[in-house]
Amino acid sequence: MTTRPDWSDWLWVFDGYDPRRERLREALCTLGNGYVATRGAAPESTASPAHYPGTYAAGVYNRLTSVLAGRRLEHEDLVNLPNWLPLRFRIHPDDGPGGQWFTPDRHLEGLVRYRQVLDMRHGTLTRSLRFRDRHGRHLGVEQVRLVHMGDPHLAALSTTFTAEDWSGTIEVESALDGMTGNTGVARYRDLASTHLTRLSTGHEDPDTVWLRCRTSSSDIRVVQAARTRVPTGGGDARVRLAGFRAAHRLTLPVRPGREATVEKTVALHTSRDPAISGPFQAALDRVRRAPDFAGLLDTHEDAWERLWRRADLQVPGEPGRILRLHLFHLLQTLSPHTEGLDTGVPARGLHGEAYRGHVFWDELFVLPYLNLHFPEVSRSLMEYRYRRLPAACRAAREAGQRGAMFPWQSGSDGREETPELHLNPRSGRWLPDRSHLQHHVGSAIAYNVWRYGQATGDTGFLHTKGAELMLQVARFWAGKAEWDGGLERYRIRGVVGPDEYHETYPGADRPGLDDNTYTNVTAAWVLSRAAELARTMPVSRRQDVFDRVGLRPQEPDEWEEVARRLRVPFHDGPDGPVLSQFDGYGRLRELDWDAYRERYGDIRRLDRILEAEGDMVDRYQASKQADVLMLGYLFPPAELFSLFRQLGYDVGEDDWRRTVDYYLARTSHGSTLSGVVHAWVLARVRHREAWRLWEEALASDVADLQGGTTEEGIHLGAMAGTLDLLQRGFTGLQAREDALVLDPAPLPELSEFSFSARIRGVAVTVHMKPGQLLIGVPAWEETPVRVELPGLAPTRIAPGEDRLLPLAAT
Repeated sequence: MTTRPDWSDWLWVFDGYDPRRERLREALCTLGNGYVATRGAAPESTASPAHYPGTYAAGVYNRLTSVLAGRRLEHEDLVNLPNWLPLRFRIHPDDGPGGQWFTPDRHLEGLVRYRQVLDMRHGTLTRSLRFRDRHGRHLGVEQVRLVHMGDPHLAALSTTFTAEDWSGTIEVESALDGMTGNTGVARYRDLASTHLTRLSTGHEDPDTVWLRCRTSSSDIRVVQAARTRVPTGGGDARVRLAGFRAAHRLTLPVRPGREATVEKTVALHTSRDPAISGPFQAALDRVRRAPDFAGLLDTHEDAWERLWRRADLQVPGEPGRILRLHLFHLLQTLSPHTEGLDTGVPARGLHGEAYRGHVFWDELFVLPYLNLHFPEVSRSLMEYRYRRLPAACRAAREAGQRGAMFPWQSGSDGREETPELHLNPRSGRWLPDRSHLQHHVGSAIAYNVWRYGQATGDTGFLHTKGAELMLQVARFWAGKAEWDGGLERYRIRGVVGPDEYHETYPGADRPGLDDNTYTNVTAAWVLSRAAELARTMPVSRRQDVFDRVGLRPQEPDEWEEVARRLRVPFHDGPDGPVLSQFDGYGRLRELDWDAYRERYGDIRRLDRILEAEGDMVDRYQASKQADVLMLGYLFPPAELFSLFRQLGYDVGEDDWRRTVDYYLARTSHGSTLSGVVHAWVLARVRHREAWRLWEEALASDVADLQGGTTEEGIHLGAMAGTLDLLQRGFTGLQAREDALVLDPAPLPELSEFSFSARIRGVAVTVHMKPGQLLIGVPAWEETPVRVELPGLAPTRIAPGEDRLLPLAAT
């Protein structure tokens, strides 16, 4: 069905050295395995305007207190751990003057070649350079690093030196450096940043040093052990220890025609790890048992090969190469090693410190992809939410509500981590942050539970932990909704929608907005699905869940009453009524979009521009990203219109298209998610615009379209969203209990592509072709798959069979 790909499409090559682009490249060249990730910083680099070494372990958070605008504020961060990378070198001073430690900046004039290659197929980063010192001596260096995908506690760096036209010695220092902090985001420079304390160092074997420390408040013990060897032989080594740094200093003889190689292998353990007696001995034992670099590379490549088989993706041209990069970073952040870890979906991956490593609603964009490839990872990520269900219920009680009120930003223990203040870098002012009112995050969690159950058939989760999550979110919405006798409708007041620009009404003395359409419609959906689940679960499980959550028998009926009577506001647009983003949106001022684009060019962050001018975006009909239109991302048209009918509103295709046009003209696309959502919504009606928006979503990180944000961490939701747009958005793929349903919306610019997926445990391959769809079930499967396409009778595809099906003309 598919041809062997050209492996050159698996490489990202960065030629030359540009200090202005290094931090971006470091983020894009991050290596990880779901347990830990390390940015692609040069091994000899330290934190500077050009470089930012960073290593982050999933779920390792720490809380500090800072003083901002005269207020003491707590904040929790994903901790930048000790740097395991340091390996610096120089031509030995005894071989002549000028023996400076090499850095690209210091030796810029002498750089003859400088290339860095990210190999996505094998999960490695290679740096090759050649430089000439001021005495005319040429030295070639090649470094290959990996963060092991088979053993998540291991990482390694191999460095090979070649003296081209001289003989002498090279001095090499291989180290572990504990003098790290969370200083990678300029906006956070006023925050406390030192998370590690009680640092100590030592050595065990002649070739092994260690460093251990603790996080200052979460008290997580962190241990690294580094083994440094010279497999090519020769040279001597000395151990150099300080309180924060453990190093080997080696002297290597070099001459033309003879390479000298240094191999550094590092083990990392924390006190969060299962099945160990302690992180110190575990790290030492693991690094002692580790094979040499070649052995590690073999097993690392084997592990990546297994992942790629489960996530096969063939898309021609540059979109395919970018999609593979997105998939590469998704798997480095959320791999099978994520299963069993107590970790959520960090919005910026394990690639940097933006958003402080917090968990938002990005699993709404991530889980649909994982459900069809790595469902065990999806389940683990939902269990992160389940473990924090008691905290969400406690938060609801403290707010005078029932059920579960999940935080907009989550970290270690489930409390609300949204900061009270945020910095506008344009004005330099710290401003109130009211995004904690985005209670729709609870609906996203319930939606993920339901869709996971549909895609996988995992009733073991859906009817236990998943049911508890859904019922408690439904209970929250039922209590949050207030009856308005004048309108004869339930209303949800004081919330913030996905748009995020609008947090309050102009001149209001309270934050929040009323009747956000996205919030109300998704709440109605949750209430209906929860009531359905409460009635259809097996009796034995139903009683157990009801007992655990204390559900009253009449509650599902109450939920359905609210689900039928929640208010959805409308207002008049230029061409007729449109759905209002929230009550009163249509009364806000219109913005002169052309004037602002002419004045500022890039107006994605319109909120910052207006605030710096002394204005506020709350006064205008302007959205950062899809809000109302998010409904078109979550629900196919038939399901969406059915939802509106359930609520008593006659909304059809014309009304929806009018609404889409209205908000497209009033959206600045200030979020990387915006292009994904809008491309999805437009895929069936406006192909050219959908393609443009998808291309923008693809380029958002590789081209850093947000202007300096990708270097602080990739945008994981947008990356996963582009993948899901291909596998579900352009194919109309839905996994139902008895069938694989497809309703393709092919774009002319993307007429052929293929991918693999697992539908309720059965592997399938999907190959879109012009006017045709090729569906296959591998021979090793035991169960046939029933496929439904519009205009065709359902067909069953047996194991070992490929079936070519015609597509209806669009």
